[in-house]
Amino acid sequence: MPAEIGTVLVTRRFGDEENKQITSYEANGGYKIARAAMAKSPEEIVDQIKASNLRGRGGAGFPTGLKWSFVPKDATDVHLVVNCDESEPGTCKDRELVYWDPHLLIEGMIIAAHTLGAVHNYIYIRGEMMREYAVLVKAVEEAYARGYLGDKIMGMGNQACHITVHRGAGAYICGEETALLNSLEGLRGQPRLKPPFPAIKGLFGKPTVVNNVETLMNIPFIVDQGGQWFADLGVGRSGGTRTVCVSGHVEKPGVYELPMTITFRELIDDICGGVWKGRKFKGLIPGGTSMPPLDESEIDVPVEFDALMTDERIKPVEVTAGVNFDMGGGRELRTMAGSGGIVVFDDQTDVVALTSRIMGFYHHESCGQCTPCREGTGWMDKICKRLMNGEGKVGDVDLLGNIANGIAGNTICALGEAAAWPMMGFLTKFRSEFLAKEVIGKSEDGEGEAA
Repeated sequence: MPAEIGTVLVTRRFGDEENKQITSYEANGGYKIARAAMAKSPEEIVDQIKASNLRGRGGAGFPTGLKWSFVPKDATDVHLVVNCDESEPGTCKDRELVYWDPHLLIEGMIIAAHTLGAVHNYIYIRGEMMREYAVLVKAVEEAYARGYLGDKIMGMGNQACHITVHRGAGAYICGEETALLNSLEGLRGQPRLKPPFPAIKGLFGKPTVVNNVETLMNIPFIVDQGGQWFADLGVGRSGGTRTVCVSGHVEKPGVYELPMTITFRELIDDICGGVWKGRKFKGLIPGGTSMPPLDESEIDVPVEFDALMTDERIKPVEVTAGVNFDMGGGRELRTMAGSGGIVVFDDQTDVVALTSRIMGFYHHESCGQCTPCREGTGWMDKICKRLMNGEGKVGDVDLLGNIANGIAGNTICALGEAAAWPMMGFLTKFRSEFLAKEVIGKSEDGEGEAA
């Protein structure tokens, strides 16, 4: 039976050009939930967010209500920052959400700002997103003109909420929340050591919450319908729906909002029209290129966060004898739902070339602060390129595994893991294709010698 998309929340207004105008948004009930939320206590709203099982939609899947609760209760100068950098290859949902429904994001921010006691708030948007930036700036101006933003919003006494839209300069590392905060402060976009965490000492040294676009766009629905309602839309510890962006070798790529229970196979076959050109499925990346891939035997699992880390059918395989690959926290190598960027590749894909492309990206985007990441990503990039070009050396595959293992867990931020995890994953799932690229060089007199 074909999978049903079911309830949609954050994508319900996709395709509606009029909805970007505040008059149309208001006509459909816009900002009424934010006004009602002003009468609720911060504790009441946090309790509902916790009950909703809303998890961060930017990659890590951390519980949103718990994250908000880390802000000290006596904090008087708090900042809310929206991460709209969206630099993860294969991920394109946030830019579509901002373009089609900018006022839903603003309404979610107003509710979150009221809950956190945040007055001066920011949307950090990737500089290349000019289309979305223009839409967002206009929406913010409209919200100010209507009194939804400003010193005394909605006539509610001294309640203030300000939003500044800030364009980034196109660095992948600024998708990491502390590097993003440095960039906002005018510093070099490099991650900070933690602790202290942003909830204690963040933007300008003040308590700060950084949330993803999709995360905040779900807030009005939770406040309106209740946390339990939202939790019931999901499954297990993951409430609500899941917005994914499917690219690569499918007939119908695009952004889809789905139930958490839909499997990757159902998504490909029933929603995306199957693998393109009549070819066969080979594998997919489930959450942006920083996530290890799944092969054909592993795609009958839901798109939900926990399923990808706990399903017993996804077995780790040691790439190099004696090396125990994991993804931190004691978890054996599985994968993660990540940012929702699902990249499908067919049976004619050169996996070594695909991996080389990914390693080249992370080498280019490493900020250089940590030696394992700075040197290791460059090393993996170089080895993958020579394997791809038929110049591989005997032992290159094991060397790649050892380099990746040396990077993982040894850097300030997760960019090192963003390169190491897919490297480990591709070597695990498609080891034979890498080994086939190892060759024996030749000496000048034509005799074979170990490369």
